[in-house]
Amino acid sequence: MNDRVLILNADYSPMMICSIERAIVLNFLGKSELVHEVKGKQLRTVSKAFAMPLVIRLLKYIHIPYKTVSLTRLNVFKRDSFTCQYCEKKEHLTLDHVLPKSKGGRSTWNNLVTACSRCNSRKGNNTPTEVGMRLINMPFRPSYTSFLLHFSGFVSEEWLPYFNTKKRA
Repeated sequence: MNDRVLILNADYSPMMICSIERAIVLNFLGKSELVHEVKGKQLRTVSKAFAMPLVIRLLKYIHIPYKTVSLTRLNVFKRDSFTCQYCEKKEHLTLDHVLPKSKGGRSTWNNLVTACSRCNSRKGNNTPTEVGMRLINMPFRPSYTSFLLHFSGFVSEEWLPYFNTKKRA
């Protein structure tokens, strides 16, 4: 069962993904409305049945100045699909600075990649080109909405129209 709900702002722009429990509370308190429900699923109490939410919309617009994706170890792993960016292994993952810190590299989205411990050790205190290694994907800073869509772990077909894009392969 899907336990994720897409929350839209009042203007139907994607805001965040939350649990079913939080979505139900927002609906119950009159702060949101149901946009899409999970077909064939209901939440039941002793005397009532409620539609299982998949997409809800807030009734009041919430101004968010600028949403960014936090630079964390987990978020870099998610961006890189939990895959070493040098050899495509999925075990013993670490973070690697493409330009090593000792050579002026900083901990930024554009300088951090997921690497297995073997590739990270092989690269050592060098750049990938200095040791004959190539990155499979160049590091990038994901936008907030693309991160919600591509890296949240679950994407429902009903969510796609709110992102104005196609589902990632």
